[in-house]
Amino acid sequence: QVQFVESGGGVVQPGGSLALRCTMGEIEFSFSTLVVGWYRQAPGKERERVAYIETSGSTIYPDSVKGRFTISRDNPARTVYLQMRNLKPEDTAVYYCNGGMSPIWPWGPGAQVIVSS
Repeated sequence: QVQFVESGGGVVQPGGSLALRCTMGEIEFSFSTLVVGWYRQAPGKERERVAYIETSGSTIYPDSVKGRFTISRDNPARTVYLQMRNLKPEDTAVYYCNGGMSPIWPWGPGAQVIVSS
């Protein structure tokens, strides 16, 4: 069963930065063949995708985070990162990783991010 474990969340002031990390458990195929994405779910809201990275390394972001968030990957480590800068209160959410085109695997525990002064 595919498993993800997210880490790196915390509390930060508006304008601050945080880096999240997500590691995939042992799999029978190569992590490098996967499109992987970061998602978030704020209280009372639907889960939304905030970034994904293709096998080529190309990255896609919605306008809400473009220029502030950066997704990257380390294939041998089966890990994907999310560097977040200039954080805003509306970025407060639990952040998860999953398949980039569609979240087809079970969700991990997530990483809580709170942006507050």
